[in-house]
Amino acid sequence: MLGLRRKVRVEADRVTLRLPQHNDWRAWTTLRDASADFLRPWEPVWAQDHLSRRAFTNRVYWAARAESQGTALPLLMFRREDGALLGAITLDNIRRGPAQAGTIGYWVGAAYARQGYMREAIEAVVHHAFQQLDLSRVEAACLPGNAASRGVLEKTGFKYEGVAQSYLQINGRWRNHVLYANLRSDRRGKTETG
Repeated sequence: MLGLRRKVRVEADRVTLRLPQHNDWRAWTTLRDASADFLRPWEPVWAQDHLSRRAFTNRVYWAARAESQGTALPLLMFRREDGALLGAITLDNIRRGPAQAGTIGYWVGAAYARQGYMREAIEAVVHHAFQQLDLSRVEAACLPGNAASRGVLEKTGFKYEGVAQSYLQINGRWRNHVLYANLRSDRRGKTETG
């Protein structure tokens, strides 16, 4: 069954999440380009060829390989009503054994921000991680000043766990990040979000 590719789909009320396909390139590059000013303050510096077809093709192959190896689940997010590409969410760094954990990262196009799409996507991916992938912990990190990202994490059951110093290079600088986690069997009380 090596040549057989599973079709991973995660559904929510208004969104469908699935692996990227080659024919998604134009929608992906158009949305990323139109949202560049909105996204760049929160992301690593884009490679010079970031929006190229070749870079996207590499992304498609990486996504398929990562999903089949069980190391990541990179999903594009589409609006169910009209098929519009809204953004993406990736469950990455999946660790098995005693950890049973993974880390989510996500982005949404500027035109679709603050409309609840990412909340639905995060809830659906976390549910999939717990129920289908049998993970026990899903982690996330964001810049301390990213109020929208912190808010969506808190609304979807993530709890603040602390600060990681110089965690990632964002927009060309090493930046501290606030760390959050969602646990399958969470018995923790409310935490302070300093």
